[in-house]
Amino acid sequence: MHEELTAQLEAALVREVQRAYEWQATRFRGLLAPVIALVDSTSRLGRWVPAARTLELSRVLVLARPWPEVMGILEHEMAHQYVDEVLRVTDEPPHGPTFQRVCAERGVDGRAAGAPVAGAGAEIARVLDRIRKLLALAGSDNQHEAEAAMRTAHELMLRYNIEDAIDPGAARDFEIAHVGDPAKRSNRVEIDVVSLLAELFFVKVIRIPVYLPRAGRHGGVYELAGTRANLDMACHVYAFLLATATRLWDANRADARVKNGRDRLAYQSGVIRGFRKKLVAERTVLRGTGLVWRGDGKLDTFYRARHPHVVSRRRSVRVSGAHDAGREAGRKVVLHKPVASTGGGGRLLGRGS
Repeated sequence: MHEELTAQLEAALVREVQRAYEWQATRFRGLLAPVIALVDSTSRLGRWVPAARTLELSRVLVLARPWPEVMGILEHEMAHQYVDEVLRVTDEPPHGPTFQRVCAERGVDGRAAGAPVAGAGAEIARVLDRIRKLLALAGSDNQHEAEAAMRTAHELMLRYNIEDAIDPGAARDFEIAHVGDPAKRSNRVEIDVVSLLAELFFVKVIRIPVYLPRAGRHGGVYELAGTRANLDMACHVYAFLLATATRLWDANRADARVKNGRDRLAYQSGVIRGFRKKLVAERTVLRGTGLVWRGDGKLDTFYRARHPHVVSRRRSVRVSGAHDAGREAGRKVVLHKPVASTGGGGRLLGRGS
């Protein structure tokens, strides 16, 4: 049973959904704003009601689930409204071909509520199972054995993604996941981690704003886009690296290059950048064997459809003794432990109606 909001917080919540609708409407040219209502339905996450020109969202959904999931349902219902009012297609099932095309063109999930997320095919499952076993082996106390296992897992991930991306017959179903605590500000360590994911783990990353209904304020999380297999891996790596950076900081506070507690972020950022340097070196070696990653055009298209107004920014990093100490420790990190289905630090987005 969800805890009810005050009248003031509920009014602020509805205004926030209306603002989100107006922003998303730039992806659905021709839509006119409907009435937006929170309803007490527990059987539907959302619904477009043509006769009343009302877009309904379940109050339980809005209060109990992460904001990106709420926005996913909002986009889904906006697609229904677009098919109904702009394209005026009325002779197809609700989730028929026109609706699916509209969703695909905008990177919106077109599945009905309760539809199971498609599991990995037999070949993908086989590859993932081997990677899991290699990463478990990478937890070995034998550093040489651990390094060799991680290197083999890295090569397998690279080979799988190269073959998958260039195979015209491969199923390229992309999904999204979200990582990060929306109630906290991002810091340089988290930024370094998600940048590493975008560079080396076959996902696209963007920081998106979220709303916290119970607090009546805004926050932010990172949205990852990619295949389900790559999202599982990326979420695992995100949680593993943040935990490792914390562990190494706690273990190396006595390093002479660490002056005081204010050096924590510099040191942990160095850990992530040291680990990145190690993976880039491995990728360079693998390039010599013919494994060259040239990107995934279909993933790029999916990402641009979801975020047509993206602006990129560069940032500088201040290098200090603590940062150098962290980089030194990071070059010794070995990625290990089995990959969980939701990856510890991340959440695969739930699906709407």
